[in-house]
Amino acid sequence: MKPPTMRQVTLQAGQQLTKAQLHRSGALPASVVEAAEKIVAQVREDGDAAVRRFCLKFDGACPKQFRVPQSVIQESLDLVDPAFLEALHKAHRQLTGFHQREVVQSWFSTRPDGTLLGVKISPLASVGVYVPGGRAQYPSTVLMNVVPAKVAGVDHVVMVTPPQRDGSLSAYTLAAAAVAGVDEVYAVGGAQAIAALAYGTQEIPAVSKITGPGNAYVAAAKRCVSGDVGIDMIAGPSEVCVLADESANPAIVAADLMAQAEHDPLAACYLVTWSASLAQQVQQALDLLVPQSPRAEVTAASLADQGLIVLTANKEDAVAATNAVAPEHLELHCADALHLVGSIRNAGAIFVGPWSSEPLGDYVAGPNHTLPTGGTAAFSNPLSVDDFVTRSSVICYSPEGMLADAQATQTLAQGEGLWAHALSVGMRRRELEGAEKDAPSLSLDSICANVFTVAWPEPLQEPGRPALDFDLDATL
Repeated sequence: MKPPTMRQVTLQAGQQLTKAQLHRSGALPASVVEAAEKIVAQVREDGDAAVRRFCLKFDGACPKQFRVPQSVIQESLDLVDPAFLEALHKAHRQLTGFHQREVVQSWFSTRPDGTLLGVKISPLASVGVYVPGGRAQYPSTVLMNVVPAKVAGVDHVVMVTPPQRDGSLSAYTLAAAAVAGVDEVYAVGGAQAIAALAYGTQEIPAVSKITGPGNAYVAAAKRCVSGDVGIDMIAGPSEVCVLADESANPAIVAADLMAQAEHDPLAACYLVTWSASLAQQVQQALDLLVPQSPRAEVTAASLADQGLIVLTANKEDAVAATNAVAPEHLELHCADALHLVGSIRNAGAIFVGPWSSEPLGDYVAGPNHTLPTGGTAAFSNPLSVDDFVTRSSVICYSPEGMLADAQATQTLAQGEGLWAHALSVGMRRRELEGAEKDAPSLSLDSICANVFTVAWPEPLQEPGRPALDFDLDATL
């Protein structure tokens, strides 16, 4: 097998890394989006019958009942190696401990005038977790999606996962579901599973939000149903960026790049460094390590097609290039790694120092491994407890507080031309200020008569016009 050669970009001092140089694939293919939309529409219309058709077409197997019996889920705990089960429990404990630190309580405050303001935190009623299956087994995905939902207090957590061609399910995945406390498991996958969770079928309940990764069709289906139901994110291929100096071990850096590359030929791997010798040594290490991998073909394709070495003039430019990548996973293999954390603006997860292997975060460290991809770490966040709660503003005015804020509210509403907004406040103000002490004895006609100035007591001075230079279309 030909050793993979990562593409290299050399930046001059002060030169910025551009999006064009990253060669990211970007949006989902139109053909995939169109196919997913058709699947979603048919499931929405035909329910379970459509789900069964698509399961047989795409998975080659469809259970007689979609719901996996609870007894089968519990029996899976006896079907896996005790060491694996112990590892699941360790990961579950550490994930739970981390996410418990994220919990935010409702809060309320009271103004001196007695007005109460605050935020009410409420867990979602239900969540659907998509876990890839078929030829793959991702028990870690179960834990990463279910644990924060359970910590948040979600009432009902449903999991969907596709069967293998022989109709079986992964014992690893089911064991993780048992450990995490999933309430129901359904043996269905693909875009049809997303549609079923979004709109409900005869067998599969609709949920408030859908989380979890999947292939391009799953991602397209999530985008399609978004708005009718909540989603976590549109996840793209996995990616890692290693920011390294001359102190880094090139063999370990190469192994870390391979840890992402073996996921998928589309997985993106970036090495950012200001050491030309390190870049060369990492490439040499890849030549030696990749042929030994059981997934050498996938790993080599990823590194050759999606891999990128960015060579900068200095550390400051390397940090800037890293922020431009905005990677899902970032590893800092630098002598002053901890001091660099403050300079990192855009990264889903930051692994600091030579001992912080990214796979530790994939499984047991505690922070969630569901992270923004494709540069969306510049404006998105890892999956957390926050994704499984809603926040409701609470506003309870006292009479004194309403009077204190009434005039400003009416004036702002008048400026926007919203008369009824001002009237809503003005009528309350009139009542409290004594004009309607005899309101119980007044007729509705009397209360509602001549109220224009109750809303807008005084006209506002006409505003001036800011002077700006525009080209005007004389034909309009």
